[in-house]
Amino acid sequence: MHTLREILKKINIQDNVLFDEPMKNHTTFRIGGPADVFVTPSTVQSLKTLVSFCRNNGIPFFLLGQGANILVADEGIRGIVIDLSAFSRIMTADTKITAGAGAFVSRVSEAAITAGLTGLEFLYSMPGSVGGALYMNARCYGMEIAFVVESAAILDKNGNENIISLRKKDFSYKKSPFQKTGDIILSATFILKQGKKPEIREKMDEYRLDRERKGHFLFPCAGSVFKNNKKFGKTTGRIIDSLGLKGYCIGDARVSPEHGNIIVNQGNARALDVMHIIMFLEKKVKMELGLELEREIILVGAWNTELQKPEERYEQNS
Repeated sequence: MHTLREILKKINIQDNVLFDEPMKNHTTFRIGGPADVFVTPSTVQSLKTLVSFCRNNGIPFFLLGQGANILVADEGIRGIVIDLSAFSRIMTADTKITAGAGAFVSRVSEAAITAGLTGLEFLYSMPGSVGGALYMNARCYGMEIAFVVESAAILDKNGNENIISLRKKDFSYKKSPFQKTGDIILSATFILKQGKKPEIREKMDEYRLDRERKGHFLFPCAGSVFKNNKKFGKTTGRIIDSLGLKGYCIGDARVSPEHGNIIVNQGNARALDVMHIIMFLEKKVKMELGLELEREIILVGAWNTELQKPEERYEQNS
């Protein structure tokens, strides 16, 4: 850590730099140990400098949007967390909206209705950033990012800025080309359609109410833990519910009583508690139904070998 501090001083980063910053302050789960270094670049040039510094010195870095869909280890994150929240500008032109990678997707939905544009209602009240949503091809209510995204501004592996066109066929279920290329998303442009504001608002309110009914806002959470698989014939939430596992808890981590595919933090849950529940659900569904769940949530940080021995925790809650 001392060496990393000294190197950072030498490259004279002007942006906000924090050391040993608790990641629980920056995730929707409100869980996560300290990041060695937490930097919030304010310009693309600052981001370029920082990424180049990390790559040239072999320092691991993690790009953070709004902290949704991730579970950060209790031990924290080694290296540098690069917070993209400053890249949050939203611009509207005709039927297109361009939004920075760090912008809340819900804010982009609001910008769309202000302009009388339809197509982004499904993102309303969803946690997360534009960059994260594009990276994971966020989807719900029969819509997904791939249906409406036109292009993205990126920072490639050589540190060059480019604008790339995106096509629906480049994406698949919870998959995007960015998961393979390693390009850093700076912003995305969505092409929408003219709509009637009352009808757009009705859809947005309907989706928010549905998320409320599913318990998305009762406690901190990271959204869906597992992907859905059409071959299973049921959503993952219903599969977990069919085994009577809603409400299952370890410490302050709990399978939501409202939705089987959401794990919530009821107060001071540890990342390890959440991980043990995830592994328990995988094991139960495999044993009882022969189905293998695929994780949607992304593990970030310094996970240790204690994860390999969760059976003792299972016995305490069975």
